[in-house]
Amino acid sequence: MLKIKVCGMTDVLNVREVAEAGPDFIGFIFYPDSKRYIGKDQDEIIFNQVPSGIIKTGVFVNESIYKIMKHVRHYKLDAIQLHGSESPDYCYFIKSKGLITIKAFGIGADFDYNHLTPYLTSCDYFLFDSKTENLGGSGTKFKWDKLNEYQHDKYFFLSGGIGPEDIHDLKTLRHNRLFGIDINSRFESSPGIKDIEKLKVFFREIKKQGYEL
Repeated sequence: MLKIKVCGMTDVLNVREVAEAGPDFIGFIFYPDSKRYIGKDQDEIIFNQVPSGIIKTGVFVNESIYKIMKHVRHYKLDAIQLHGSESPDYCYFIKSKGLITIKAFGIGADFDYNHLTPYLTSCDYFLFDSKTENLGGSGTKFKWDKLNEYQHDKYFFLSGGIGPEDIHDLKTLRHNRLFGIDINSRFESSPGIKDIEKLKVFFREIKKQGYEL
């Protein structure tokens, strides 16, 4: 079944509502330049709204390993998503600590998937987002036919501007290494606040039989 990750959560009540809707991953952004930055010294209560059946994910951009591991311990994170220029060795260290490790890459028309080879053993999943000059997520789509060039065995998340109107295109998208989709800004009523009704409809459609891998 195609996995769903909801990212960019910032509000206690909203996290609880999203968790009740049933995603597979919930993401919190620890990058200060993001509009959805979880904030410095956030109260643990927001993270405690995520039940054990949902993978609690921290999103970081070129952060020190020391600080990442501090947040892992304090907020009991299950997975780490790396959205900067982190090296394969950096990723491998995070993975070696028993954390699900997701490495993000910005995909443009000239992207060469061979560049991913050094990362194949250093992370659990790739995440493909749109190439952008800014670090972090883009909120825009890249041309999904570019995925046809991806031939590695590593499973990946699809990200970048996915919205409620993309149900049909996602249904027709087939790739044997597509593991999940990452959604964020297109499901918001304001930055960091997700529209629960939009999410529920999307979850219901995406989890139908036609979306089996």
